Amino acid sequence: MSREAAIVVGGVEVPEALIAQEISNHPAPSIEQARKLAANALAIRALLLNQAVELGVAASPLFDEEGREETVEEAMIRALLEQEVVVDTPSEIECQRVYDSRPDGFRSPAMTEASHILVAVVGDNEALWAAARQVAEAHLAILAARTDAFADLARTVSDCPSGASGGALGQLLQGDLAPEVEAALGALAQGELCKAPVRSRFGWHLLKVDRRDEGRRLPFVHVRPWIGQMLEARAWRAAAARYVADLGGAARESGVALSLSAKGDVSVGPLSLGDLLGGDGEHLSQWLDEADPELASLARTACAAAGQAMGDYVQGVLRDHLTAADDEEWTRLLSSAKDAEDPGLACARAVLRLRLQPAPRTFTLLKRR
Repeated sequence: MSREAAIVVGGVEVPEALIAQEISNHPAPSIEQARKLAANALAIRALLLNQAVELGVAASPLFDEEGREETVEEAMIRALLEQEVVVDTPSEIECQRVYDSRPDGFRSPAMTEASHILVAVVGDNEALWAAARQVAEAHLAILAARTDAFADLARTVSDCPSGASGGALGQLLQGDLAPEVEAALGALAQGELCKAPVRSRFGWHLLKVDRRDEGRRLPFVHVRPWIGQMLEARAWRAAAARYVADLGGAARESGVALSLSAKGDVSVGPLSLGDLLGGDGEHLSQWLDEADPELASLARTACAAAGQAMGDYVQGVLRDHLTAADDEEWTRLLSSAKDAEDPGLACARAVLRLRLQPAPRTFTLLKRR
């Protein structure tokens, strides 16, 4: 039975069908980039799940803050990383160094207290908007003459519920207001009234800044816990990445060590050249004689020239290939060996053929004029 189309990512065989299902979880500027992200995520998942099984890791699924439950596989991966990836708690000196290196950081958020009067407009009729602006400008003329009348005027004419409190909007942080209103307030100094009505989707606003606090640098003792958590999280992410990279490196040393099914199940990979490297060289020699006598003859000629035994020579060729081959090369080998009874030996045969029977050079003949 023919194997499903698949690619190799970091020593893991990943079916194309599984990548197609996973790709929607990895938005990217291009389909090719999203495909690579999906394939890489699936390969990492396979490596971690296989390691969890080998170490006998067991875990019960947990619920997140939104009430969603982990799958059994997600719980196993979480428990594996919690068990295997351990980092030191950042010291006081490390935290102090981060604090001192950012003199403009660790500040309380900038805050503005402001008031407004709203002349509401409903719909897109520009005539209504123009008429409402004239009303807003008339109110603004009153305020220009009597700056202390803002609260009383807001209670009388504002279409916003804040009018009941004299137009006061309270303490505002960045993002609390419509972008147009926020930008206009940002251009005003404390105590200043806007020079012209400001338009937003709600209507025309008359704005006044009552108080502005640009924020203050917080004492080290207040931010020390946050700095410690930040450093520990950063160290943990780096350690987890190294852990996954080490698992991938070990998988690559065996060729294609793991295989994912179309349903996401993990099994031993089809091209375990690492087993061949660790096996009996004489067995490799006998296998090659039976599988491909012509290739065996070429190998013996190469062995004689190198002064090596047949088994040692074959293992050396395979080892060189393991060191140099990238994921694309493994994908090509997997494709060529996918229907063989023993894909590992079929792959070894293909590697030897590449070494001993290089593709002939081709030339293009140009006719001289």
